[in-house]
Amino acid sequence: MLTGGQLAGLIVAVFWAVLVTFIALTLLRLARLLREAGEVVRDLGDQAGPLMDDMTRTVQRANEQLGRTDVITKQVAGVTQNVSAVTTVMTSVVGGPLVKAAAFSYGVRKALAGRDGDGAAHPGDAPPRQDRSRRGRSRNARSARPELQARSSGRGRR
Repeated sequence: MLTGGQLAGLIVAVFWAVLVTFIALTLLRLARLLREAGEVVRDLGDQAGPLMDDMTRTVQRANEQLGRTDVITKQVAGVTQNVSAVTTVMTSVVGGPLVKAAAFSYGVRKALAGRDGDGAAHPGDAPPRQDRSRRGRSRNARSARPELQARSSGRGRR
């Protein structure tokens, strides 16, 4: 039969054996994990060089394309300035005579309308001018009372 001290020593020895076994298994698993991590780091190191070379070539190609785009952008800016200059020239060359021709045709229409003698407004005629001497009045006062045009008696015409 075992005494109390021997029984306690036996329990401690069994507990100690279980603890050592558990720690040994844990250390074996940790060693396997560290070995696999070392392999992964080596593989990454082996692949990092070519990846960096590929990235360097990609960045160089992108810089070349950006350089070409910069040249194209400058050329488009030059074309835009040229088109603006041509537009300005065409406006001054064509616009002036067109305005003069429009004014001349308006004058001819007014003159022909005056020769007809009917005095009626024709489509395309400018609206009659309003008297601007009443600027001090408010807008509502002007719109409430329409202004009348002075009419000639026609005695001076013939």
